[in-house]
Amino acid sequence: MMTSPVNPVNGSTVLARTIRLIYLVLLAASIPVNALADGFRNPFQGAAASAQGNAFAAQADDPTAIFYNPAGMTQLHGVQNSVGIQFVSVNVNYTSPAGVRTQNDRPFPIGLPPPGQFFLTANLKDLGVHALGDLSLGLGFLNLYGFSLKYPENGPFASSVTRAQLPLLDIKPTMAYKITDDLSVGLGADIFTFASFVGEGHAERQFISAGGPVPAGAQVELNGKGTTAGLNASVLYTVLHAENGKPRLNLAGIWRSQAVVPLNGQLLANGGKAADTKSSILLPESYTFGIAWWQVRDNTHEWKLEFNLDWVRWQSIRNFDIQLSTGQTLASPQNWSNSLTYAVGTEYKWLRPTWLPAWDVAVRAGYNRSATPIPDRNFSPTPPDANVNVLSVGAGFFCGRSGMFFGVMACGSDSAGMFGRHAMAIDLAYQAVLFEQRTVTGSPNPSTDGTYRTTNHVGSVTLRVNF
Repeated sequence: MMTSPVNPVNGSTVLARTIRLIYLVLLAASIPVNALADGFRNPFQGAAASAQGNAFAAQADDPTAIFYNPAGMTQLHGVQNSVGIQFVSVNVNYTSPAGVRTQNDRPFPIGLPPPGQFFLTANLKDLGVHALGDLSLGLGFLNLYGFSLKYPENGPFASSVTRAQLPLLDIKPTMAYKITDDLSVGLGADIFTFASFVGEGHAERQFISAGGPVPAGAQVELNGKGTTAGLNASVLYTVLHAENGKPRLNLAGIWRSQAVVPLNGQLLANGGKAADTKSSILLPESYTFGIAWWQVRDNTHEWKLEFNLDWVRWQSIRNFDIQLSTGQTLASPQNWSNSLTYAVGTEYKWLRPTWLPAWDVAVRAGYNRSATPIPDRNFSPTPPDANVNVLSVGAGFFCGRSGMFFGVMACGSDSAGMFGRHAMAIDLAYQAVLFEQRTVTGSPNPSTDGTYRTTNHVGSVTLRVNF
């Protein structure tokens, strides 16, 4: 982008205001889009990790560690924060057994507003607080579970769904403690809730009634909202060190508890309330294991290879029943299975190269495969889950104190105190999310039987600032 010349002070002011605006937009724009894989879970929460196929739990060396491995926060100095945003293009193509075709409505090539994340970490010792030892604190805002999809109201499975969204916000207060130079542990909470500035502030499903509690042909909406909490615990262990003291071999483990979100809402027919509703969504327990190996790690280059294994206990989901205030129950029994996700990723870094002496430059690539937990007899087009393969590439640019952020703003500042800026960074990623073709038979709603072909394209940007 070409701009007219500006003096350094004005340029810095403009960019600083722009960054503040981006932060505000990201905090307000965390409407989840179609789940990328693995039931209705979205495990991609940072561009650096996404570019490596999400193989990041044993590296976890930026503020997204709050999600990927909270124990990794002890590697971060001072105060650090990051904001991320994803530009997602969702493409669902359906063909019925009779040959009728439809696809999801796409009013714009990407979902708007795009989903985003915010992470903030603080190393208390670096801030002059020594009484608590090597303790780090963190806070995150993200959408770990969620989707949003819209289909034509005259489509072949309109009696199942025409629109659905789950704009569930995950607030993560987190802490980590370095027990020894090699061992760190993390502990945190996941507060799941809905907010009026995220989506419509509630879970929602719309469809055209085929009869039952609501007359056939009516436009039906089921909605609900609630709040619950879960726990997470993590560990990061360095087995071997490089000659410069940095980790060469890391092991990681993360546990996330089950949580049940109560949903209290309404059943609407043609815009009018037909009944109050009570239901719940079970968010499953999960375990993640990771191993990272730096083939090269010296003062000029770093090359990491990592493997992660993620196990999600979807089997705990038994039903999505909805109780109506009329005494009726809309039964929706489920028989999901547990799922495994495999992730491999690599990152190669040039540290302060002669061709860009104030910067570290990274290139990244990865692969992620996740098996669907949803059998045909429990299948729903929201989302149309299937086994998925994710191919990822990306790059990262870390600017030290002596550098200029794209020639406009100093990466470091001379401000005194804990909020004097030390560095800035930007991470970029692209993912091709390739769902395997799935032909559904025996669904409880026969209108959803058919063949689904889904491909998503995701571009991610994460901006980091170290203080």
